[in-house]
Amino acid sequence: MKSISWQDFEQVELRTGTIVDAQPFPQARKAAFIVRADFGPGIGILKSSAQITALYTIEELIGRQIVGVVNFPKKQIGPIQSEFLLTGFTREDGAVVLAQPERPVSNGLKLA
Repeated sequence: MKSISWQDFEQVELRTGTIVDAQPFPQARKAAFIVRADFGPGIGILKSSAQITALYTIEELIGRQIVGVVNFPKKQIGPIQSEFLLTGFTREDGAVVLAQPERPVSNGLKLA
């Protein structure tokens, strides 16, 4: 495991958001959704491609709070530009479990 400095960690904008829309992403090479999340005033609604179809349905995602990295450069994924990284933990079977706040918090809060 590589060590990073505290200053490196402080540069990562891990923010809370709420998923406001999720759609199938049939053009993706691996099963994925196009997810839009509201990161609050100052950041707004951002979209991302997320390979989370193994454990979540679109209906389960809407309204769910998540943690996202909002300051990576935009990344072209097929026909969409991903604007944030939806964070989660990959299980042994490859399914992703979303990282999320344990209790409701305001959108846009930075991980402390």
